[in-house]
Amino acid sequence: MVKLPDTVAPLPAERNYGKNIPAGAAFAWLSAGWRDLTSRPGTSLAYGLAVFLVSLLVIGTLVWFELDYILFPALSGFMVMGPVIAIGLYEKSRGLEQGRSVSVGQMLAVRPSSGGQVLFTGVLLALLMLLWMRAAVLLYALFFGLLPFPGLNDIIPVLIGTPEGLGLLIVGSLVGGIFAAFSFAISVFSIPILLDRKSDAFTAMGTSMALTWNNLPVMLVWGAIVVFLFGLSVATGLLAIILVFPLLGHATWHAYRAVVRDEDLEEK
Repeated sequence: MVKLPDTVAPLPAERNYGKNIPAGAAFAWLSAGWRDLTSRPGTSLAYGLAVFLVSLLVIGTLVWFELDYILFPALSGFMVMGPVIAIGLYEKSRGLEQGRSVSVGQMLAVRPSSGGQVLFTGVLLALLMLLWMRAAVLLYALFFGLLPFPGLNDIIPVLIGTPEGLGLLIVGSLVGGIFAAFSFAISVFSIPILLDRKSDAFTAMGTSMALTWNNLPVMLVWGAIVVFLFGLSVATGLLAIILVFPLLGHATWHAYRAVVRDEDLEEK
């Protein structure tokens, strides 16, 4: 059982979470993230390197066990777990705000204010990622029946060169987009909230969704930036993730600071 913190922040239905943040503020968050990354860059890049190596291990394991048919949804699902994995980067950015130095060891052994609620949130997001991958497998079976997965070398011609492939591409993109939007909304601010304040997983995820919805223009731009940079990382064989992941992690902390007001998470 996960122990709830002593103080749980409420989420009244009537509370207003909008701040009228301009859409262009997303680029300011990215700039602030770059500033944090370049402050003692070794710690952030070491963190990014660890994420890169673990990602290669996961991909290699999927290929080794001939599970490459779930590789693409697994890569997409990586963005679901990204906010949890980035908690050490949030801690570094928080330390820089407070004028203290944060080592790699402290980034890897973060002590969040909400305790085990971060782990519980990670479990919930992992289950969501598994559901996403299962949905992808079911969609493939819906369009191709019992035909085996064509393999990574032939998947592109099959997707764009056959009616079944085009149907899977269109429907899969729509379904994946729904999963991605929901995952982004509940996770983008929930982990920073749990790191910074005492709350519970469901309150943090609900608050994250409310903040995302009520600041939709800037969050759409921020989501597009995340997708673009992650796509760039995939295009480089994930090598660019060594730099991209720390950059997005630090920038997400500044997004949290810009969007979340103290009164949003305090009882009135």
